[in-house]
Amino acid sequence: MTAAASDAAARLAGFVAALRGHGVRIGTGETVDAARAVEALGFTDRELLREGLAATLLHTADQRRVFDPVFDLYFPRAVGGPEKGDADGPADREELRDRIAAALAAGDVTLLERLAAEAVDGFGGYGGYGGSPGSDGWSAHQTLDRLRPQTLLARVRDTMRAGDGGSGFAGRLLDDEIRRRIEVFRGQVAAEARRRVAERRGRDEIARRAVAPTADRIDFLYAGQDRLAEVRRTVRPLARKLATRLAARRRRAARGSIDLRRTLRGSLSTGGVPIRPVLRRRRPVRPELVLLCDVSGSVSGFSDFTMLLVQALHDQFSKVRVFAFVNRIDEVTGLLERGAADPGGLGARIRAEATLTGWHGSSDYGAALGEFAERYGDAVGPRTTVFVLGDARTNMADPNLAALRRIAGQARRVYWLNPEPRTQWGTGDSAAPEYAELVAMHECRTAHQLGVLISRLLPV
Repeated sequence: MTAAASDAAARLAGFVAALRGHGVRIGTGETVDAARAVEALGFTDRELLREGLAATLLHTADQRRVFDPVFDLYFPRAVGGPEKGDADGPADREELRDRIAAALAAGDVTLLERLAAEAVDGFGGYGGYGGSPGSDGWSAHQTLDRLRPQTLLARVRDTMRAGDGGSGFAGRLLDDEIRRRIEVFRGQVAAEARRRVAERRGRDEIARRAVAPTADRIDFLYAGQDRLAEVRRTVRPLARKLATRLAARRRRAARGSIDLRRTLRGSLSTGGVPIRPVLRRRRPVRPELVLLCDVSGSVSGFSDFTMLLVQALHDQFSKVRVFAFVNRIDEVTGLLERGAADPGGLGARIRAEATLTGWHGSSDYGAALGEFAERYGDAVGPRTTVFVLGDARTNMADPNLAALRRIAGQARRVYWLNPEPRTQWGTGDSAAPEYAELVAMHECRTAHQLGVLISRLLPV
């Protein structure tokens, strides 16, 4: 194998490993197909190579959000700084803005990519001068802040209208197209800055730390509203997958264990050899489910998503009751209309219509658990599995361990799903270690983790 072929193979292997690290399922066969695609397409046409690898490696459109920035790291347009011709030093800001505006008006993506590299080279270096060896790194934010491409909209609009005699896109349609092109340029600047940093710090580290995860790997506590909306859109496919698993587990459980007496009796016809074991027939009853959801502050996104998921799984249980709390608790089962998930408005509707707070607005697990045990104790019985959803931060109030102990004594099982990292349990006002001594507590930070836990913990 030549040095070039060896480098290509190592680059592809690293690329596949980085995608797997972000949760993209890629098997050996798909990796072989990707290698054949690289061999057939070559490296001359980078965009053709991008689409070829995407076709061989990806399964869903959502994975493209991870694929593209990782591809830019492992298969960059060029190595090192951009080609700047005879220019010395950083580009002139206004002159570069003029060229960017012209490229935006022409819709020339290739030229915009070269200008993005030139922009990062001239305005994105920090800790030193531009791209000099003394630079500590490269910043897309700094580059865009200095160039402000979003302010070019009016200039580009005038150029596009003059270029076609005023008969092109009109009004809002034209503005929308220009904004789309500006966003493409902004993305190219971000990709170029990541590539430069990767050259210095290593592709693998940057691919792991600087690439946004897929929707099922987004951390509930640190996701913005736009990314939480992506997470909520995964409810239905995740629910279908979990419902299939639960149904299969229920079918297996219905078969029961071996009925020894009937098996031995049946073996008389085969000389005492139990060729056909007879199984006891079980009649499993669908379990009951109770959710206690903290809907305060940053954990509300986690609770909303879990409630929507359980709502979508409603048919798998004989009874589902959902309770929301901040420092008071109220039943919200009626607000989760069966079969009609409302990802956008569920949390707001619960906070508007339910009584969740008393004289203050901070979460109080002790008060909420105590009120549940007193007012809704009949919701928990020997067939009930209880899930508590929250970070167990009591704001220095009494955690009321006795109330949780009482609930656990009545229920079949009690599980606590905590969206905080395990390393933060017990820090500050967290009572997680105390609660974990009474019930099983699990770290649950992403939709992927939640799906695994629900599949494993839900009774049949």
